Amino acid sequence: MLPRWKTLLCWLQALLLVIPQFAVYHYGLKQKVDRAAIGLTSVNDVMFAPVEADALQVSDAERSRCRQWYDSHIRTAQNPAYDFTVGGRSLRRHLRDWEINVGEEGVPDDRGGKTTLVALRHKESGLRARVEATIFEAEAACEWTLYIQNEGAKQSPVVRRVFVADCTLETGKTDVLFSRGSESAADDYELLRSAVPPTRLHFNATCGRTESFLPFFNLCGKSGGAVLSVGWTGQWFASLRQTIKGVHVRAGQEYFRAALEPGEEVRSPLCSLTFYIGDNALKGFNSFRQMMLHCVYPASLEPMRCYLFANEFCTLTCDELVEKVNSTPQDLLQSVDTFWMDAGWYTYQKDWYDGVGNWTPDAARFPNGLRPLADAIQARGKRFLLWYEPERVREGTILYAEGSRHDGWIVQKDDNLLWNLANDEACSFLTDYIAASLLENGVGIYRQDFNFYPLEYWHKADKAFCGGRVGITENHYVTNLYRYLDTLCERVPGLIIDNCASGGRRLDQEMCRRSVPLWRSDYNCVPADGTIPSDIAEATQAMTCGLSCWLPCSGTLQHTSSRYDLRSGILTHPMRMTDDGMDDPALEQARAFLTERYFPLTSGGTDRVKTLAMQFGTEKRGAAAVYVREEAPDAVVLRLNGLSPDRVYTVSDADDPDRCYFETGKTLMETGVTLTVKEKPAALLFFYGADTLK
Repeated sequence: MLPRWKTLLCWLQALLLVIPQFAVYHYGLKQKVDRAAIGLTSVNDVMFAPVEADALQVSDAERSRCRQWYDSHIRTAQNPAYDFTVGGRSLRRHLRDWEINVGEEGVPDDRGGKTTLVALRHKESGLRARVEATIFEAEAACEWTLYIQNEGAKQSPVVRRVFVADCTLETGKTDVLFSRGSESAADDYELLRSAVPPTRLHFNATCGRTESFLPFFNLCGKSGGAVLSVGWTGQWFASLRQTIKGVHVRAGQEYFRAALEPGEEVRSPLCSLTFYIGDNALKGFNSFRQMMLHCVYPASLEPMRCYLFANEFCTLTCDELVEKVNSTPQDLLQSVDTFWMDAGWYTYQKDWYDGVGNWTPDAARFPNGLRPLADAIQARGKRFLLWYEPERVREGTILYAEGSRHDGWIVQKDDNLLWNLANDEACSFLTDYIAASLLENGVGIYRQDFNFYPLEYWHKADKAFCGGRVGITENHYVTNLYRYLDTLCERVPGLIIDNCASGGRRLDQEMCRRSVPLWRSDYNCVPADGTIPSDIAEATQAMTCGLSCWLPCSGTLQHTSSRYDLRSGILTHPMRMTDDGMDDPALEQARAFLTERYFPLTSGGTDRVKTLAMQFGTEKRGAAAVYVREEAPDAVVLRLNGLSPDRVYTVSDADDPDRCYFETGKTLMETGVTLTVKEKPAALLFFYGADTLK
């Protein structure tokens, strides 16, 4: 039994986390309530015990555990891990209402996944459902999505309480590790830890975007663990409750209650589980990262380095920009591979944002379009990245004129209008328009921004166009968003999508399947007056520390005013704005390890009295970044993680050849090495390597 005061805290936290469900239209209130709720019982001083290299390998026992759970709860007609209600009757409680057929498991695809289709037919109506499920046995992971379709000739009974996950994971007493989302704040992506209470912990999107929380949860229990991921670029939710056996999980689209029209189909969010054994959450993080890298990210994704040569305030003509590209210094060319052009290349009235919906180059500045600029960039051996925000429309634009001619193509609320992707014809028109623009402009990397909250628009469209059926617009909108992005990739060979939504506010597994966040937080923006936050270096370090627990790949602005600033942006996809010539070979060497195993060596945060350190690499090779902040102690103890205890390692300072250590993995993980720093702040890079056994 929990002490009474802890029980009261759990109930208060649960109450606070539920409040935002009734205040979804006021994102500011929701953010404040969410912060108050997680502040009650969650901690941000998250540290991890040493874990040996062999323990980080996915074991046969973990693969077996995943297979057993998958067969018992997904490939089954008896105890499904999902649930939904039709006409007031729950699937799980009334299985006899359904005919269920479990298909044969498919052969492995090019990523090792084996897919099964589970077909369900409702005996009393025209409703059919199917579950598309895939197991990745090498990664001890599985994923599934639920689809429901009305194949009858009349409207179906009401479908509601659609839970893609409604099951118990036998993890024993469990803590959950989770991260803040992106709020354009210094603590974006901060890692938090909380005991799962007997009341429900309720996590959800903020008005349709990942602001308060990321939809990733490491359930670390005494009897094993699993990383839960929800893939839904809308109003997702996940709730956790401690039971005798482990954690009861629910997840889905938060608001859905609708009868389906004849022929209409809806889908649930995607849900995935990555299983691990042991009570060290680092195992779960690293297994999940590798699953994302091998089974989720686009096959075409690769590390890149971007140069923002034209921002939203740029007014240069095409000839002037071509000259800028042609005169780019060779040393800068060697350190970047992509030229990035941001907003404002189209016709607008007062500022870049009032022209969204005009995805045709401004004829005054670009009389021959953007192709001459793209050709100049390609002639220098680089790719062209171009900014769009296709879902937001302003009056007086091309999309506004077209959308206004069709009922239901635009959802109007205030100055920002929503192009209604839920409408199939509107989605097809936008797809054709943007695909043609990308091809005409020679775009290799398509930056899709999204700068407002869609949930209230979706609810308004439910009433205006869908007969008040709750959640129908969101469901079709998100489904068509994925179709839109997939079609762009089909039509534009080699296209890479940059997922920017006010900086990292659309991070989920479905978007990761299609894109990478090259701009993960608007906290790194440089405003028109050039003023940047005084803690930008520490915030950038902390964001990498938190987000890397889940996603191996991300990017943001890499400030270059000093080596400390430059190294604070240790990223797979850094972006720079200046051609100051500052470069750092050691940082480039360290980047090669960023998609390998990851270990936060200290707790995160931006506190300048602390030293922050993190490690990337394999059992044999890797790098550690140590950020000794201005007010931190001069003496720093560096303890590495994920090594082989009996191997002898060389640990070397990238900046000081005389600072070199030869120690066993056991010593480096348990005792570490003591460093003395003469000048602060300092960003130190250490490389480790091992070739011998003790």
